[in-house]
Amino acid sequence: MTATHPFENIRYEKKDQVALITISRPKVLNALNTRTVQELSRAFQTVRDDDDVRVVILTGEGDKAFIAGADINEIVRLGPIEAQAFAVRGQAVFSLIENCGKPVIAAVNGFALGGGCELALACTLRLASENARFGQPEVKLGVIPGYGGTQRLPRIVGKGRALQILLTGEMIDADEAHRIGLVNEVLPVAELLHRAEDLARKIIANGPIAVRYCLDAVNKGLDMTLAEGLAQEAALFGLSCATDDKNEGTSAFLQKRAPHFKGL
Repeated sequence: MTATHPFENIRYEKKDQVALITISRPKVLNALNTRTVQELSRAFQTVRDDDDVRVVILTGEGDKAFIAGADINEIVRLGPIEAQAFAVRGQAVFSLIENCGKPVIAAVNGFALGGGCELALACTLRLASENARFGQPEVKLGVIPGYGGTQRLPRIVGKGRALQILLTGEMIDADEAHRIGLVNEVLPVAELLHRAEDLARKIIANGPIAVRYCLDAVNKGLDMTLAEGLAQEAALFGLSCATDDKNEGTSAFLQKRAPHFKGL
């Protein structure tokens, strides 16, 4: 992969329409601090605006941690007003990741705790290594998650399971995370990025406009009534049928050949 866009706490690499973003603070288990969140914002603005990027893989440096949590040295100094602003800024970045218009695959290698778990929740798909551990331990510090954990977790695993994780602050292992639907797959550490790349290739083979519309339909539809969501789906289906990609995809199917989508 070709490295671009120098950062201090993350690496941004791009190859064959896949952007690989790696949180790189291994000495502190890739803990999130303000600079790292700011750099993630810059990286995902680049992803959003780069038509050559079709899929993103997000991971952590090393095999010990995806992100072991927030930088407690920052949180300890926050008063109520500053803390609310701190949460709002982080939520905005994670919402950018969730709604950047490109599928984001979290390759969770090791600990994904607190803000690390919340970051994984903001991704489109989550793959976990066998040594991955997930948790929202904020209650052990006398606070609650601030980067979307109380909202995305119950939407993904259900209210009861989410509350057990949130209220106990206990970690769950990769197999339990898979059982409750928090992660899509569990893999040996050595196969984690290979599987993420394989999924990226499968997604890239499909129509880019259709992929974007699927993301829009699901992400926006979750906040709608069923009737509203179905109306949005019908509208996006109609728009997709007005594209050159639709003509190419249906023609390729009837001609028994591989399609060549152009995103038009």
